[in-house]
Amino acid sequence: MIQHRKGLVLDFGGVLTTPLLPAALAFERREELTEGTLLTGMYLNPEGIRLTEELERGMLTQTQWNEAAGRLLGIPPDNLMGRIFADLRPETSVIAAAAAARRAGVKVGVLSNSAGLTPWNLYDGYEVENLYDAVVLSEVHGTRKPEPEIFRLVLKELGLTAEECVFVDDTEQYLPPAAELGFATVHAVEPARTVTALETLLGIPLTDKDPDRVTL
Repeated sequence: MIQHRKGLVLDFGGVLTTPLLPAALAFERREELTEGTLLTGMYLNPEGIRLTEELERGMLTQTQWNEAAGRLLGIPPDNLMGRIFADLRPETSVIAAAAAARRAGVKVGVLSNSAGLTPWNLYDGYEVENLYDAVVLSEVHGTRKPEPEIFRLVLKELGLTAEECVFVDDTEQYLPPAAELGFATVHAVEPARTVTALETLLGIPLTDKDPDRVTL
């Protein structure tokens, strides 16, 4: 018998937004960079990895990251983070599913490895403080996924145990540490599949499947 969970913890970028990779590739095209330049420079290069992890921990400001990353990539630093992710949009089906879960009594939190809040704020327009029961941003707490402490922080804010919660992330490597703590985990690859998996784990419908219902 499936034990239905009563808490839901969602990554932000790539889960509540459209995927990060297409946005990064579009940025490379706009900047006339060779495809893969950004991903290689910032996520495979040890210096790029260090810079991003320090940003996520709040050890660097976004402006400092922009300047260092711009030097590393050989491009202008002005609002670099905002330029990289300019094509991100809300992932409306997952946002709607999260809202449906809350209406059904599920506590829903956001757990995000943050990217600095100025000059560009990834979370602008998403009303995260109003639409979710807890919002844990890595830079505020000096710890980042996949470290266990950040998962414990969001659990504390939700007032739930890991065994009571589902964790959703588009970065697969963050799932095993959450599972070790007791979370059920969902790898967010495609929104419809994510929502279907959540319906099973939470034991509630999260979409309007009535074809005769008209929404005005």
